Amino acid sequence: MIPYELMQIEGVLIMTPEAPLEIGDFQKLSEEIDPYIEVHGELHGLLIDAKAFPGWQNFAGLIAHLKFVVNHHKKIQKVAVLSDDSFLSTAPTFADHFVQAEIKHFSHSEMDQALHWLMLATKALS
Repeated sequence: MIPYELMQIEGVLIMTPEAPLEIGDFQKLSEEIDPYIEVHGELHGLLIDAKAFPGWQNFAGLIAHLKFVVNHHKKIQKVAVLSDDSFLSTAPTFADHFVQAEIKHFSHSEMDQALHWLMLATKALS
């Protein structure tokens, strides 16, 4: 499973994928954030903290990932990708063409800056 933490007050989900992504990961994430989104209308931010892209366990994991993105991208304001991995550092440029959320890459050492950037969305709505 993807380790994650939902910061309820800030409306920010922090994910730390470490192993190949699988169907159950996205089912569990949906179970966690869908009730939050139902009450608050959206998630202010998603922080993906990954040293490297773990890939998918199988094709079903890839499909579950794509469905998760399709079902949630309009309900997330900002996505911060925290990684020094070359694939993940270019992913925001690619994903920007397919998702509504604003996406930004940060070096793995810039956790504080990434969280601050995500929190700006929260403060703008206050």
